[in-house]
Amino acid sequence: MALNHLRHAPLALRLARLPPLACSSHAARRLLLFAPDRPWRLLSTALRPRSLATVSAVEADDASAGADGFFAEESTSWKSLGISDRLASALQGTGLARPSLVQAACIPHVLSTNDVIVAAETGSGKTHGYLVPLIEKLCSKSSSIGDGGPQNNADGTDNNVLVLCPNVMLCEQVVFMANSLLDVSGEPLKRAAAVCGPKGWPSVRPDILVATPAALLNYLFDYDPERRRREKFLRSVKFIVFDEADMLLCGSFENQIIRLIHMLRFDEKLLSRAEDSGKEVLPEGSEEYPEDSGSESAEFSDVDEENEDAHIQDGSVKPVENAHAGGRKDWRRVRKVYKRSKQYVFVAATLPQSGKKTAGGVLKRTFPSAVWVSGAHLHRHNPRLERRWVAVTADTQVDALLDAVKYGLKSAIDPELGPCRTMVFTNTVDAANSVSDILWRVGIPCILYHRESSLEERTANLQSFRENGGVLVCTDAAARGLDVPNVSHVIQAEFAACAVDFLHRVGRTARAGQSGIVTSLYTDANRDLVRAVRQAEELAQPVERAFSRKRSFRNKLKKQARLREPATLIS
Repeated sequence: MALNHLRHAPLALRLARLPPLACSSHAARRLLLFAPDRPWRLLSTALRPRSLATVSAVEADDASAGADGFFAEESTSWKSLGISDRLASALQGTGLARPSLVQAACIPHVLSTNDVIVAAETGSGKTHGYLVPLIEKLCSKSSSIGDGGPQNNADGTDNNVLVLCPNVMLCEQVVFMANSLLDVSGEPLKRAAAVCGPKGWPSVRPDILVATPAALLNYLFDYDPERRRREKFLRSVKFIVFDEADMLLCGSFENQIIRLIHMLRFDEKLLSRAEDSGKEVLPEGSEEYPEDSGSESAEFSDVDEENEDAHIQDGSVKPVENAHAGGRKDWRRVRKVYKRSKQYVFVAATLPQSGKKTAGGVLKRTFPSAVWVSGAHLHRHNPRLERRWVAVTADTQVDALLDAVKYGLKSAIDPELGPCRTMVFTNTVDAANSVSDILWRVGIPCILYHRESSLEERTANLQSFRENGGVLVCTDAAARGLDVPNVSHVIQAEFAACAVDFLHRVGRTARAGQSGIVTSLYTDANRDLVRAVRQAEELAQPVERAFSRKRSFRNKLKKQARLREPATLIS
């Protein structure tokens, strides 16, 4: 059966309507035997992804480190960055023989007391960039206590790390990476645990707690309404990391993050006032923490002092009772500067700054003294990445997709690198299901990954993809944060809705000094965004101007076109 009756339907509908393989052998043969005018070129040996977690692979890449811009110069070591031999040995055990450029740039700042904003391209080593120095701090604290230093575990003021992530899979990945840094005894240097999804609060508080904002707030407010454990927890947290910060600071997570930042800063002010007065101010005293109600209307203040001292309750800024003055006052007017006792680290692969409401704009306004560390290829084309652009129509979309998938499967399996891996992105769950359906029908096994699958199914499918390779058909649920080694090919069956999603999708390959290929299928509906991204790539410029969502991006282009029209056209 020919595909003529599917030609003018959207991709999701055309794929879903494809007849079963048993009833369409002619169609299956036609798709499998389709030969493009310009066959895909196989990856050369030099472009094939190298294996992660092997010291030999790192040494082999020394010669090209400067050109790739991934590894720091050879003279830079973990020890030269201030990392102890104990932690450096644990890093060696996981195959991290030397730091990347981003890690070398951000670790010294995280080791200090500075707030740090790390904005670097995907696959540049940002997770270890904050985990390594924070674990070093925790280990140093433990050593000082073991040597007779002050023991403060009894009053709940021991140092802990809180890492906030937007989804369960990223939480579990961070926990895995932290617990993989082992001591000589085979135990993690510092224990990490996740609070997200079905996982409740750990019975023994870990050194590093990784949580989604919703799960953490549920614990702090619903599970512990009397605030006893809540306030001790807020006091014990000294280091807070916001992973995928652009996603957390904007959109559906924004109000939750605002509440958490206000609570953490409020605890800093209580502690600062206690130290200045010489009297201990207990968290469970008369001072109240921000409550749960009315938070939807909260926003980051334009003035930093106002934002720092704001107390969210019932959707408004409420004055804080000053116990030393004996009355209710706006503490903001009394104390605009306070002694900091917590460190904030923000990490993102995309961090737009072109506006007050963008994530970068919020951070500049809210944390003006933070140190910024930017990757060399932030929002730019990765030189290790080969991009292929394929213009398609309703008549050619399915054939182009199958050809791109088969191209990735042609790569021979290297025993050292393991099986090849291809990720196929769609914009909707329906399209992902349809693509998976057609691949199975033409004899190409694949794995599905999208948000409508259960957490157990997603976890199992992702693990199977990591271990066995093959083809992973997914939505943007797999575009952020997930670190799957040796993904050699990323295919956009449907072009991304915006430049931010595009950057995260292509960032699934060419990671950690590897090389990779991205094949992007696009239609006339995507041509404006594709033109902006390709132009930025050719000019070696960031794609900042294409960060708007598709509708506003198109409106901006139309407005620019009208402004360029010659005045003589006006009669």
